[in-house]
Amino acid sequence: MSLGQHRPGQWIPSPTLTLPALSRYQVSLTALAGHQLRLRNEGRCTLMVNDAVVDVADVTEGDLVRVGKQLLFICVRRSLGLAPEGAAAADFPFGTADRHEIVGESQASWELRTRLAQIAGQPGHVLITGESGSGKELVAQAIHALSPRAGRSLIARNAATLPATLIDAELFGNARNYPNPGMAERPGLIGDAHQSTLLLDEFAELPQEAQAHLLRVLDAGEYHRLGESQARRSSFRLIAATNRDPGVLKHDVRARLTFHIAVPSLDARRDDIPLVTRHLLQTRPELAALAGPSGPQLPMRVMVQLLRHRYRTGVRELRALLWQSLTGAEPAVTPSAAPASAELPRPALAGGSSPTADQVRRCLDENNGVLEQTWRALGLKNRFALLRLVKRYDLEIRRRPGRS
Repeated sequence: MSLGQHRPGQWIPSPTLTLPALSRYQVSLTALAGHQLRLRNEGRCTLMVNDAVVDVADVTEGDLVRVGKQLLFICVRRSLGLAPEGAAAADFPFGTADRHEIVGESQASWELRTRLAQIAGQPGHVLITGESGSGKELVAQAIHALSPRAGRSLIARNAATLPATLIDAELFGNARNYPNPGMAERPGLIGDAHQSTLLLDEFAELPQEAQAHLLRVLDAGEYHRLGESQARRSSFRLIAATNRDPGVLKHDVRARLTFHIAVPSLDARRDDIPLVTRHLLQTRPELAALAGPSGPQLPMRVMVQLLRHRYRTGVRELRALLWQSLTGAEPAVTPSAAPASAELPRPALAGGSSPTADQVRRCLDENNGVLEQTWRALGLKNRFALLRLVKRYDLEIRRRPGRS
């Protein structure tokens, strides 16, 4: 078995392992038909495939292999070239964040980087789709940074936070004293983004009527500020991001979003989880402070559980689980918390379908009406998503005296 660093067009052999507990010949591998490998234990360390101690085993994609307490492997399939033609440059240390803060060495991560490099310099608006916590904002920032517009600041706004009655004013701006006397003149997001990039996160939350108002400016850059008869022009690039199916967008708006990037979920690049975990432990202050003087260390069993967990809110969920593990908070991710085969605890209702009225009401009561605690417990993206549900279900937010 040869260990090495696999990158587009590269295979860099790693130094021979010198762990004292490993035998010189520890595990032999034989390629089988159907993308399987046969492992045979040749050394003194225990060989485990998933949860079974074995001497010989056939493994396939997704299997976890442990060699004693020394080594942990996840079986994945990847092409030899790893990424399409014109792959992005591997100009950063293996396993670390690239200059856009994207972490990953999986095939999905390198295909994403290549896609970004291919479209960043091209004109045309962009649609980014992906699950909550998959890194859509990082992808948008990377597109802007790699584009000719990088000299100006990226303009970003969460479309879900635009008040329904002020969407046009927020997007297009307004003339002085319009619609009310004393109103200041505003350029709007589209005016601010002239010669730059406008990121509208949660774009699918815009009403279709408001989406229709964007058609002309997306085509020709022409728009009107509210209260003005003279047309203005803005040379901007729209990046629309959403975690919903693109089919919910107004069809003629979707047609004007020339490029589509689907950001892979954390589940789709499971072999990146150890690298993302290390990055979080090193860079997130609240986690780095708990990692100890010798740096970030996690028991192998915790990493096994992290690799098996099914993520609904991506890196956000991984970060929360690491916090629980390091602080001993309940539910903790520790060897004593659950057998190795158990899945890690999942934040309530994170991602997926919207919570029901009963679930929202119960969670509000449990958190004494505190919005910050409630939206996090429900796994929602922000307090505005919670307020929309409260309005939809006609619920009352009540605070009981004597409780915080």
